[in-house]
Amino acid sequence: MTRARLEAFSDGVIAIIITIMVLELRVPLGNSLAVLRPVAPVFLSYVLSFIFMGIYWSNHHHLFQVVEHVDGRVLWANLHLLF
Repeated sequence: MTRARLEAFSDGVIAIIITIMVLELRVPLGNSLAVLRPVAPVFLSYVLSFIFMGIYWSNHHHLFQVVEHVDGRVLWANLHLLF
């Protein structure tokens, strides 16, 4: 397996995770700012989760900057990162 293929797979997994996270957000009903109050905790947890996913994605790309050849150790390290 090439390094680019493993990177593309991992990027796809992270993109799916971010997509699933955004599905939990619901559009509030109403036209005032008061209707945003009940969804604020969910939105803030989404923002924090997105930041953490960004950190994982960045670490993943830093990992592959030093990888010259994909072997079993790299595959397991990648799977642990995705877990």
